[in-house]
Amino acid sequence: MMKERMNKLDDEIMVRFLTGQCTEDELREINAWLEESDEHARELFRTEELYHLGKCNESVDEKNMEKAEKRLFKRLESEKAKQHKMRKMYSWVRYAAMIIGAFFLGGLGYFVYQSNHPAEVLLAVTTKNEIKELKLPDRTRVWINKYTTLKYPREFAENGRKVYLEGEGYFDVKRNPEKPFVVQSEAMQVRVLGTVFNFKSDRVNMSAVATLLKGEIEVKGNHEEGMIVLSPGQKAELNGVTRRLVVKQVDTGFENWHNNQFVFEKADIFTIAKTLENSYGVKIILAPDMDMKKTYSGTLKKKESVEAVLDLIKNIIPIEYKVVGNSVFLSSKKL
Repeated sequence: MMKERMNKLDDEIMVRFLTGQCTEDELREINAWLEESDEHARELFRTEELYHLGKCNESVDEKNMEKAEKRLFKRLESEKAKQHKMRKMYSWVRYAAMIIGAFFLGGLGYFVYQSNHPAEVLLAVTTKNEIKELKLPDRTRVWINKYTTLKYPREFAENGRKVYLEGEGYFDVKRNPEKPFVVQSEAMQVRVLGTVFNFKSDRVNMSAVATLLKGEIEVKGNHEEGMIVLSPGQKAELNGVTRRLVVKQVDTGFENWHNNQFVFEKADIFTIAKTLENSYGVKIILAPDMDMKKTYSGTLKKKESVEAVLDLIKNIIPIEYKVVGNSVFLSSKKL
């Protein structure tokens, strides 16, 4: 029975794998199945791609999820007839299989893979609630946020430095005018000589956002959306649906997720509230008596809860707050 299942992974186990409901025994079985052959790795990679495509086009309720799963396996059968077209994706499939296997067996770490190319490639992968700091071969420092993959060579080429990012990374690039540093994603690439910037890539939606904190970067869409040079305090957003690349000013308050800080530079209470909303997933309602014209500057340590941060803010700004469910009501404390 085990041998028969290993030749073709049970559909019910595949569904539980994709929805994150596998038992430890089933995860070990999937990992053993992946190691049997490259074809198994390719099949799992195609299945996961189709599954996420289905999720993008449906609501996330149980009924629609079941429809997406049925459509997934129907499409998978038709994909098997097109296997020869997948050979061009061979190297990346191998990387994806390694990530999947490590991720669902509790893996966070570095995985070394020797491809058909002479350059050795390293992968850094983070899972839920994990932030990892890396030092690249050129001494560039990178922090990768949760659910992020960074692919980079053990040694950079003589004519440049190129890495691949899926997820979110904060880069402090070592300056080297002779070897430009390029961050590549599915939707957009960022080219720098030496600078500090944040880059967030969403492979499923083919979108990306590059935010410049220091120096200068060149941002370019991968599908002829144009090229933009950013100055500090600007961000470039590429919309995967409209295929537009636009520049916006960065809010004066933002979360420095790589070192768990909130940074405010002449931020009003509205900007502070929006920053906390984005970080903690709450809705902040401001009372009419709040002074919207007054601004504040400074750095706050990020805390486990929005209440803990508001307690810190109360030492700087005269406010009162009340939390009701997912809503936070802010009002002015009269002096």
